[in-house]
Amino acid sequence: MIIGIDPGLSGAVCLLDGDRLEVFDLPTTERVVNGKTKQQLDLHSLTNDLRCCPLAQIRFVLIEQVSAMPGQGVTSSFNFGFTAGAIHGVVVALGFPLRTVHPQVWKREFGLLKQPKDASRAEASRRFPQHADQWPLKKHDGRAEAALIALFGSMMDN
Repeated sequence: MIIGIDPGLSGAVCLLDGDRLEVFDLPTTERVVNGKTKQQLDLHSLTNDLRCCPLAQIRFVLIEQVSAMPGQGVTSSFNFGFTAGAIHGVVVALGFPLRTVHPQVWKREFGLLKQPKDASRAEASRRFPQHADQWPLKKHDGRAEAALIALFGSMMDN
């Protein structure tokens, strides 16, 4: 089994084991900061979700290597980096082998460089037609990207 993770609060996790594919959104929880409700990664739920995967069956977890995006504010960049780092921490704490991949690398493999997010949904549907119902809405692009990251991991491991 290979686990692909698209980090970020709208990201997702994909468990890919041969033809078996399971995708779920990264769990979030709400917190109030200065009177405003904010979303944050729910570390306990993510840990519990991943703990269900038997360690012996996991070849590795492949996480997209993220960086600050041009035009993104300081607070947003910090929160995005914190979320990605927390995901790495959960994976390592569970004892899963960890690998990372730059988005340009896996997206180039699937012809997605400089393409809109919807292109990831279309490509994932083409590669996994029996699972296209897992990313039906535009907001589910993270699910499709997690599936493609896991698929890229399976291709690089062969």
